[in-house]
Amino acid sequence: MNGARTTIVQSGGVEGVGLHLGQPCRLVFRPAPARSGITFVRVDRGGRRIPARADVAVLAERRTQLGDGEDALHTVEHVLAAVAGSGIDDLDIELDGPEPPIADGSARPFVEVLQAAGVAQTESGADYLSVAAPFTFREGDAEYDVSPASSFELDVSIEFPHPLVGRQRGSWSVTPETFARELAPARTFGFRHEIEELRSKGLIRGGSTSNALLLDETGVVDNALRWPDEFVRHKALDCVGDLALVGRRLRARIVARRPSHRGTVSLARELVRRAEEGDRVLGIDEIMRTLPHRYPFLLVDRILEYEAGKRVVGLKNVTINEPFFQGHFPGHAIMPGVLIIEAMAQVGGMLLMATSHQGDKVVYFTSLDNVKWRKPVRPGDQLRFELDVVQIRGVMCKMRGVAKVDGQVVAEADMAAMLRDR
Repeated sequence: MNGARTTIVQSGGVEGVGLHLGQPCRLVFRPAPARSGITFVRVDRGGRRIPARADVAVLAERRTQLGDGEDALHTVEHVLAAVAGSGIDDLDIELDGPEPPIADGSARPFVEVLQAAGVAQTESGADYLSVAAPFTFREGDAEYDVSPASSFELDVSIEFPHPLVGRQRGSWSVTPETFARELAPARTFGFRHEIEELRSKGLIRGGSTSNALLLDETGVVDNALRWPDEFVRHKALDCVGDLALVGRRLRARIVARRPSHRGTVSLARELVRRAEEGDRVLGIDEIMRTLPHRYPFLLVDRILEYEAGKRVVGLKNVTINEPFFQGHFPGHAIMPGVLIIEAMAQVGGMLLMATSHQGDKVVYFTSLDNVKWRKPVRPGDQLRFELDVVQIRGVMCKMRGVAKVDGQVVAEADMAAMLRDR
């Protein structure tokens, strides 16, 4: 179900020095209009506005950077993680310097400011980026497996030759609650033997043991871990921040092995590219290769989301040219309720047929229960069908479906189906 777009109720800020450039900065979160997205504002550069988007990002070392030159913003990943992890869609982030404060090295201080500012809904219909089919993406040593999901799921694994780190792995369903509790407090970390090299490159000028976990040969210097696996949790936090650059809420399962800022920003670009090229949906050609239905009984135009064995979302554009409007009813065109349910069933059929040998099988629906029609559907409406699997046993499947027009439920049903040989 699509949620409402959100911003914050009132402004709130954080002050401190940046991690890499070491310059003081005051950051202020401010409410923003609906559909304006997440935008950084360099108040020290004449109000220069920098959108938090993958096409603006620069592949930089040890940080996520937006833009080049004197207007560039450095090390924005923790701020973006706090914003995206809190489920905020529209926000202006004002800074009077080139790098946000590092605070304690985590996203928790930013999350706390956002929570105190209050989250407000602005309008219905948040934007989502969904994945239609699994793929693998690699950038250097970083490797990502991406697959369809109905929410944002993150599985991260890392490996470092240090006794406190070693191999660590964690999985999270990223919601505002889980992010604030399980990821936001995880702090950035580094190794003592890297300090000289990084500082020779002009990095970590503002770093200290109060804003980062510093590891020597045996343990943490002048600090203590918040979790034994705080290291992989922080890498997951970084992934949330870098993936915020897709500019939409994610509906995908991402398994990240050895993730890096360069790798995850590159993945964000790939996700946007696939969405813009239409890879996130199944069009009519793919539908006709899957379903046996043809005119005038093919009632699915597009598949928007697909998660094997769990969920499918499809569209039907209702036009006055539908043949059934000739008789239902002359002068008062209404889509027959049974055809709304039939279209819903065809979307559900895509969920079953896509996992079978399509030429050898056919879907038979065996029962309909709790069928309700709430509102009439007329020419010009776009029907959105959302079906979730309730149970799968062998060739049998039970699903719960709803049909919506403009976000309002017009029909619903529980249905059971089975795959049979042709």
